[in-house]
Amino acid sequence: MHIVVCIKQVPDSAQIRVHPVTNTIMRQGVPAIINPYDLFSLEEALRIKDQVGGRVTVLTMGPPQAEAALRKCISFGADDAILVTDRAFAGADTLATSYALASAIQRISQDQAVDLVLAGKQTIDGDTAQVGPGIAKRLDLQLLTYVSKIVSLDPIAREIVIQRRAEGGVQVLQTRLPCLITMLEGSNEMRFATMENMFRAARHPIRTWDRTAAGIEDISKIGLKGSPTVVSKVFAPKPNARRAEIITAEGDEARDLAVTLVGKLFTQHPKLGEAIARKVA
Repeated sequence: MHIVVCIKQVPDSAQIRVHPVTNTIMRQGVPAIINPYDLFSLEEALRIKDQVGGRVTVLTMGPPQAEAALRKCISFGADDAILVTDRAFAGADTLATSYALASAIQRISQDQAVDLVLAGKQTIDGDTAQVGPGIAKRLDLQLLTYVSKIVSLDPIAREIVIQRRAEGGVQVLQTRLPCLITMLEGSNEMRFATMENMFRAARHPIRTWDRTAAGIEDISKIGLKGSPTVVSKVFAPKPNARRAEIITAEGDEARDLAVTLVGKLFTQHPKLGEAIARKVA
């Protein structure tokens, strides 16, 4: 059983700032972390490995410093890690990124067939949820998105049963391997790294591939050339300067106060009464 987990090193969104003049994200001085959604996929891959055996390979595309994120994944229990990095990838959008990662997965499968590809549902810096499905489309894999639980996996029959969150409930789906799964947040809890794995991560040779090693021949499909997406503006939401007002009252005062507050609410939002009436009707 060979599982490839796609991860991304992203800036910590809690500390991101937007440049007031250029409207671009200021990454200087912002610590980099593993995309939190990808950790749910990594943990799920490690659980499958614990149950049925196999090998977990972690794959990322990014700058050389993304090696730190891969070593972190090895400390959790991953067997191997590959960093796809090249100046030609600079400025890649989700279309170009999915092409590069799909090419790398094809290259990985030449050494050992890939049975399952796992990814987070989205990244916290882009929030598009497009790369996972893009990889599945390019590799012609069955796609299972927003998966909340892997119910069972039979490596001999090459079948997998999952639960995925959908509008109005939960879907239970079964498909054959190989397939690509994007995991939902809260589906599991990331394990702690063991001391043995931390030492192994520190000395593990991270494989680094440029575009040629990753099997990418058409450079028009990567980087800025292969990215039709144009971001017109990036901005931070304006902070709310209004402060919450705390009012305390008891007995009859509380009842009168509630009437006053409801009246004020309807005054500030004239269409609220009509909306409530339509809802009730």
